[in-house]
Amino acid sequence: MTDARDTFLDAVRAGDADHIRALLAADPGLASVRDQAGLSPIMLATYRGHGAVVEALRTAGTPLDVFEAAAVDDADRLRELLDADPALARAWSPDGFTALHYSAFFGGLDGAELLLDAGADVDAVARNDFKVAPLHSAAAGRAKVALLLVRRGAIVTTRQQAGFTALHSAAQNGHVELVDALLAAGADPDGRNDEGVSAADLAANAGHAAIERTLRRAVAQPQ
Repeated sequence: MTDARDTFLDAVRAGDADHIRALLAADPGLASVRDQAGLSPIMLATYRGHGAVVEALRTAGTPLDVFEAAAVDDADRLRELLDADPALARAWSPDGFTALHYSAFFGGLDGAELLLDAGADVDAVARNDFKVAPLHSAAAGRAKVALLLVRRGAIVTTRQQAGFTALHSAAQNGHVELVDALLAAGADPDGRNDEGVSAADLAANAGHAAIERTLRRAVAQPQ
């Protein structure tokens, strides 16, 4: 079984959907294996952006757990799980995240709302070296989820690994509405990461001149 599991997980990591379908046809139980870190095939494929692999795995019919449902934003499955056990909204994955982290990172707006309504901790800090809260995960590129988290009371000044805040990420990625929302919620416009870099510096380096001006005005005219 170990050799079959390793072959299967290698195919998942490689994004080889055809090989995965063939392996599952021979042994459907492979859909339930885990890697050495405890991650499921669906999580491995989702992390790598292998959509065809995720589809092949879901077609195999293995029920999604709360982390998988959040990662692929399957709202119906997530609602089913949370209705049966609301405590899942605050559970931790093998790699140190909550389901809300996955909704934030992968952009699952419906899932994020369900998890928050079920009692998910909007400010949960990842139990790994990244030290991210869900807002950090969303601000890296999922502005709609980030805006939801801000509306739901996320602490906007929390720092992740290397001292970055959500404002740093929003500015670097050019999310004007999110930058405005973070500032309105109390984000420090002149906050620096561990290397002394501000959000305005990142906006300037990324070519987001309007955001840079907004941030520098906010620094010059503190509320």
